[in-house]
Amino acid sequence: MRYLLGLSAFYHDSAAVLLGDGVILAAAQEERFSRRKNDAQFPARAVDFCLQRAGLRADQIDAVAFYEKPILKFSRTLETFLSLAPRGLAAFGRTMPGWLGERLNTRQTLRQKLPGLRADCPILFTTHHEAHAASAFLPSPFAEAAILTVDGVGEWATTTIGKGVGSRVELLSELRFPHSLGLLYSAFTAYCGFRVNSGEYKLMGLAPYGEPTWADSIRRELLELKPDGSFRLNLAYFDFLADDYLSNEKFHRLFSGPPRPPEAPIERRHLDLARSIQVVVEEALLGLARQAHALTGSRNLCLAGGVALNCVANGRILREGPFERLWIQPAAGDAGGALGAALAAWHAPTDRDGFDQARQPQTPDAMQGGFLGPEFGDAEIEAVLRNHGAVYEKLSPEALLARTAGALASEQVVGWVQGRMEFGPRALGHRSILGDPRSPKMQSVMNLKVKFRESFRPFAPAILAERATEFFQLSAPSPYMLLVAPVADAQRLGVDPAVTGLARLQQQHSRIPAVTHVDGSARVQTVTASENPQFHALLKHFEALTGCPLLINTSFNVRGEPVVCSPDDAYRCFINSQMDALAVGSFYLERSRQPHASLPGTFESLPD
Repeated sequence: MRYLLGLSAFYHDSAAVLLGDGVILAAAQEERFSRRKNDAQFPARAVDFCLQRAGLRADQIDAVAFYEKPILKFSRTLETFLSLAPRGLAAFGRTMPGWLGERLNTRQTLRQKLPGLRADCPILFTTHHEAHAASAFLPSPFAEAAILTVDGVGEWATTTIGKGVGSRVELLSELRFPHSLGLLYSAFTAYCGFRVNSGEYKLMGLAPYGEPTWADSIRRELLELKPDGSFRLNLAYFDFLADDYLSNEKFHRLFSGPPRPPEAPIERRHLDLARSIQVVVEEALLGLARQAHALTGSRNLCLAGGVALNCVANGRILREGPFERLWIQPAAGDAGGALGAALAAWHAPTDRDGFDQARQPQTPDAMQGGFLGPEFGDAEIEAVLRNHGAVYEKLSPEALLARTAGALASEQVVGWVQGRMEFGPRALGHRSILGDPRSPKMQSVMNLKVKFRESFRPFAPAILAERATEFFQLSAPSPYMLLVAPVADAQRLGVDPAVTGLARLQQQHSRIPAVTHVDGSARVQTVTASENPQFHALLKHFEALTGCPLLINTSFNVRGEPVVCSPDDAYRCFINSQMDALAVGSFYLERSRQPHASLPGTFESLPD
């Protein structure tokens, strides 16, 4: 067997992925081990996990692939600073030491960080968007497909359209920095008071509370959308070297005020801005999808890049776009670039690196449900619980399912840690916090008392795949929680149209109110017995008790923290929040029986 290690690092959400004869053996983000959200450092712990999972030493790796070309990125960074000097001097001073240290000579840095590599082990580089495109197509179930990648910026590209056929990925066209939908959306994220690279989800969740009153201003002043799907930003309104907001005073005047401080009250203006930029970005993505179809003629579309995590836009592409089938890389952001780099190297022509392996598309895909991270046996879990002095019960598999389902049916909130950790930003039933979607109070309870986050943020439903169309207008599977769909008419309830803004949160919009957003939509995860058997079984138990085949499924973390990885992470998060119970491996714990009110390092004051 030949092994290939893929890496992303140094900018945002670093990760490591290990392939064995082209099969994904392990994948994990560094943040899950370091406990620093969006950790950009070299993924040393993630690499160690991947090697340990496969029982390998570093000298058994046949090649290392990195997710971008550092010299090209440095060239763009330096050229941008020089073109704008003296503006951006402070940012230049912060950025250059990293470049002149470990980033510029990345090949040497990787050898230093991986000291066990053989001297003849090749270190290969893809471009950033080649890595995204490979991560989008090569694990997909399609023999051929159009590929669309959209993010902030790689080396120079911000958007690419490509075609995948067999084991080959070809980029057909690109848009270049500074014209970027990712940076545009991030500018509004920062302007509305949320943190770039983590607050975009909040902006998307805030959008349905507002009206698109600023959409025409955005189209007229900020973003020119062209008939061929391309676009251009009006750079007079942006400062992509700015420390905090990516925007400038002209931008602030256009939208009637200064940026919102992070903890300040959310005004109606912010609701309308969130809705407006969401609508315009959706239009831009639909235009790009149509152009991808025109260039390739394919019936299938694969998506990756950070903007591909905009599940509202993905839902519109599926419903309104020209494609019959859509597949989205679950680790669509930079972490997935590590996977794309490895797969691109594995399938690259033989005259370049000696792999050139044929590809056989898999059903439903090659991602193994996204469950590619660490798992922990009962002995390891029990040792952790004993070390904390925890009070627990060890249950049989059937008893654990029954106990958990019963707690959920009585409106308790349960932490659920089972099997291998997910790769990517979504918890898919292995590192999850679960609740009853029928409860009108559950969204507020889980946001404020468990997750310590803003009450307006919606929760996602995980539903038995075989019953999904009874509850949602969903025309395709959504195993990775990357599609938003309308709640089925039969589940909807009438609401007072005169109620507007954040007050809409107090209305009950459907028979599953805790997972129905104020616009009558939901970010759906469909769960099958073949891909996610234990979580599917839990949903079946809950269905048997309540008649309801779905649960609230949110990531097992609190504000400012990465998703939990280990049993120790899970117990600490459990104790320091208001979860009622924890099911970790075969063990079931009730909060009321635990000896600790809290453990060192409470989470309520952490930034997001």
